[in-house]
Amino acid sequence: MTGERQPARLREHFPVTTPRLRLRLFEERDLDPLLEMQSDPDLVRYVPFGVRSRAEVREALDQRLASPPMDGDDQVMRLVAERLDDGEFVGELTLFLRSVADRQGELGFMMRRSQQRQGFGSEAARAVLGLGFDWLGLHRMIGQCDPANDASSALMRGLGMRQEAHLREFEIFKGEWGDLLVFAMLEDEWRAAVTGASGPPAATAD
Repeated sequence: MTGERQPARLREHFPVTTPRLRLRLFEERDLDPLLEMQSDPDLVRYVPFGVRSRAEVREALDQRLASPPMDGDDQVMRLVAERLDDGEFVGELTLFLRSVADRQGELGFMMRRSQQRQGFGSEAARAVLGLGFDWLGLHRMIGQCDPANDASSALMRGLGMRQEAHLREFEIFKGEWGDLLVFAMLEDEWRAAVTGASGPPAATAD
């Protein structure tokens, strides 16, 4: 794990850019697009919370503005993906630091409806994998989704993550027993993908 994770250095590391996107920390101006996503019944169908009010999204934004140093177990960083060409808010990416000692992390993502089906989700999620492995020095990263969430499972497979489990009736999710798919990637698999001829483009800090 690198010294880059210290609180004083956190904001210096961002934004991070990919060919079409900029990944940055949340700002006050992100309230309305965050509300658009979190009040959309279809978008929140597969996440733990239901449709949120403006007041609830305001509270969620406040949590995102207080970015953690990412130096302890179960800390989470949430990033905005925005387009380089016009600054449009594309979606939210999540990087969980599950265990410092075991170097375990998790990827999460939610794309704004108007920005879907353009490959932005894959491009942004690939950059978050890079942050996990290259910045936080993780050994293993996972991603999880409902088996019915075809878009999310396809995205993770497209990133080269392996499906490791289909957990049946794993938890009570929104009042019903729900299954869970678990995908994973190891550090050496990421390195092989990055150095391969068709590997993912490296994200760079501005």
